[in-house]
Amino acid sequence: MIYVAREMERLGMTTPLLIGGATTSKTHTAVKIAPCYSSPVVHVLDASRSVVVCSQLLDEKVREEYLEDVKEDYQDVRQEHYDSLKDRRYLSLSEARQKALHVDWLSMPRPVHPQFLGTRVFECYDLNSLLDFIDWKPFFDVWQLRGKYPNRGYPKIFNDKTVGMSFF
Repeated sequence: MIYVAREMERLGMTTPLLIGGATTSKTHTAVKIAPCYSSPVVHVLDASRSVVVCSQLLDEKVREEYLEDVKEDYQDVRQEHYDSLKDRRYLSLSEARQKALHVDWLSMPRPVHPQFLGTRVFECYDLNSLLDFIDWKPFFDVWQLRGKYPNRGYPKIFNDKTVGMSFF
């Protein structure tokens, strides 16, 4: 991502650069990527939220104010990041080696051998028996569904008047 920002800068591009995904964060964007590109660099949490960012970048009425807010926010994030580095205290190599985890592998119980190797196929398996074991919260969070969840049985959110019917 840093390389892309540098290349865009080298080529004289002015297109805003949106950064996001699991491999980055707002701090990483503010500290490492934004300083490499003179045009706007905006961290977007995930692709579904890029529409809002693009709308603000394209709207001439709010663009400058939005970019100023992002710039100020990134300055604060950078400052906070650099301030946190000052408080770090590193151990010497000898101290780190003394505090290292030492495992007596010979005293550990022997690993259990699996009952079988390969693939096990479950035919005609009732998937309803799995419902009690599904954690629905991450699913609802990603899809930004608001309602009552989780509960001990089938999630109540599916029966919600507003969200439940629109989901299916």
